[in-house]
Amino acid sequence: MKILIVEDDQPAAEVMARGLLDAGHTSTLCPDGLAGLEAARKGSFDVMIVDRMMPCLDGVGLVETLRRDGDETPVLFLSALGEIDDRVAGLRAGADDYLVKPYAFAELIARVEALSRRRETGSVLTYLRVGDLEMDLIGRKVQRAGREIDLQPREFQLLEFLMRHAGQAVTRTMLLEKVWEYHFDPQTNVIDVHISRLRSKIDKGFEHPMLETIRGAGYRLDA
Repeated sequence: MKILIVEDDQPAAEVMARGLLDAGHTSTLCPDGLAGLEAARKGSFDVMIVDRMMPCLDGVGLVETLRRDGDETPVLFLSALGEIDDRVAGLRAGADDYLVKPYAFAELIARVEALSRRRETGSVLTYLRVGDLEMDLIGRKVQRAGREIDLQPREFQLLEFLMRHAGQAVTRTMLLEKVWEYHFDPQTNVIDVHISRLRSKIDKGFEHPMLETIRGAGYRLDA
């Protein structure tokens, strides 16, 4: 999983990130609520771990803002405030779970993985966003910075897969299996052709390119 950690205690955040890495997950660290809000809006995360009390923007304000934006990424609150009223306030702000400090790291891992499973088996995802690139899965529409982008069906499928794995290196094998449903490499340039067409549509005319070729590895879509 890709996990966003918003925690102003840097040593604690780094320990948490190392533990998550040992469990097979990658983390992005943010030192305060405003940095966390910016990262959440630009990136695509499976779960967010948010400290309750932070400078600039506290955890409650961060989560309330994201929920108003339509961001439904599961959120686990971490806090030294463990009274019932504190927990209720956190959950009403839009958090999905609440863990009181100090905590056992094994419990943190279990709760994070449970939130991810709940998301996968819960409501159907109908909207994707990576930076200023947006995809409406129901209306089959794509736009970047408010500009509508016309995609062919296969290009739409390709972009959807890349957006669902935003920030990650996606290999040719993954694309062949998940987008073209080939379980072997037909040794054609079909992927290169479609990537080239897609790049010309979502990047041309914009200041910052999003679709990157990673030599020897594959491709990555990143805000």
